[in-house]
Amino acid sequence: MINKLFSFFLAIIILLCILVTDFSSAQEVKIDYLMKNVKFLSSKELWGRLAGSDGYYKAANYSKNEFEKFGLKPIFNGSYFQKFYIEFNDITGPCELYIKRGNTMYPFELGKDFVCRGFTGSGEIEAEVVFCGYGFSEPDFDDYSNIDVRGKIVMIFKQIPSWKLNENSWNSSLRYRANVAYQKGAIGTILVSKPLDPQVQKPIGSVMDGEGTMLLNYPHIHIDTLVANEILVNCIYDLATLQRIIDSTKKPFSINTNTIAKISVKANYDPHRETMNVGGIIEGNDSILKKTYVVIGAHLDHVGGQAGKIYFPGANDNASGSSAVLEIARLLSQKKDKLKRSVIFMLFSNEESGLQGSQYFVDNCPVPLNDIVAMINLDCIAYGDSIKVGNGKSCPVLWETVRKIDKQTTQLMTEDTWFGGGADAQAFHNAGIPSIYFVTTNSYQHLHLTTDTPETLNEKLFSAVVNLAYKTAFNLLTENYQREKIIK
Repeated sequence: MINKLFSFFLAIIILLCILVTDFSSAQEVKIDYLMKNVKFLSSKELWGRLAGSDGYYKAANYSKNEFEKFGLKPIFNGSYFQKFYIEFNDITGPCELYIKRGNTMYPFELGKDFVCRGFTGSGEIEAEVVFCGYGFSEPDFDDYSNIDVRGKIVMIFKQIPSWKLNENSWNSSLRYRANVAYQKGAIGTILVSKPLDPQVQKPIGSVMDGEGTMLLNYPHIHIDTLVANEILVNCIYDLATLQRIIDSTKKPFSINTNTIAKISVKANYDPHRETMNVGGIIEGNDSILKKTYVVIGAHLDHVGGQAGKIYFPGANDNASGSSAVLEIARLLSQKKDKLKRSVIFMLFSNEESGLQGSQYFVDNCPVPLNDIVAMINLDCIAYGDSIKVGNGKSCPVLWETVRKIDKQTTQLMTEDTWFGGGADAQAFHNAGIPSIYFVTTNSYQHLHLTTDTPETLNEKLFSAVVNLAYKTAFNLLTENYQREKIIK
């Protein structure tokens, strides 16, 4: 009887120790602080944090103040800001779309039925819509070969053909394809998602238009597939049939829609707008290892708003990752005496328009690139159901370090990973720096939509991802991880 009681109480004590340990570990990450940051960064006041906008500047100053609060030192010649210049387009509005039926113009709703592309030009146009497939004019595939688009509005699929996904022979840039239509005589472009794709993309806010000439007086919008079928109502084909014909034959199939549309857009373009990355550093304590670095980064920018009517909050993308960087900075600042290596915290501008901020940092790094032993990237980490750590095939030692920590803590990490960086880890990967990319599975339901709000986030998963990233960073800063040679 005594042995049974002893065993019982011993089991209770062990269980309590486990619970206390787990509770203490979980409480290191403060979900209230994480969500406070997310709510501010995704608020209407910041209007989508478009790089170069007043909202982005407010986000940058907020982040700088948090770094200062935690005792991080500025890393850019006495400043927390690494300034550079970008092209910027402020869609002030109006932004309107109408389709003509008889003598009546029927309006469509901005943010639901259509959105403007981030680098749309301005204009008020009214003309027939001409469907031109994928919008290419190549020697082996010319959507414009048998149709006249002069003075017309061209409607094309936003995505490239499935049979061209693994080729680089065509320039798939949206701005390039708008220029193709413009050179053919079109006065505006309508993008529509491919209706036969497994997940049909809704009209999304985006500034990822690629390289090419900015057409200042050329409206460029993205419509819903239902609106496209309204445009095609006077034809014998619907949108899915048109895609099926082109994809099955791998030949152009362009048609007149016999429908008049009216588009109005007003935007102010600045080819030379100032923006900034935000960065701070905690110096390590080991006389040798303090000259080596771990970079923890996320992108701070999102895609802004349009016409004073809608904005894209970007709570998951990427207020969540930015908030995580601030929280990990808070946690590591409390343990700075234990850190052997130095740690750089970075919030990048212009991920959304093509990774310019992270690339600018790598190209103008305040420390030698060869001394950076690892980069941790956090992007879209608060919506979904489990944790994915990308680029593990390129740096398996680093990835395995994360997996071992996960098995001892969250146990939410999947085996799915990939080669080749991704997002803001890409520039570091290209520079030979081992990089891992924290994201969540099934993370993109609200991606670049007006519905990406704090209320949609999974707070338990959010906290778990940040906890795993923090413990990984602490391991790299205090243990014996040696920079590995990445596999490309």
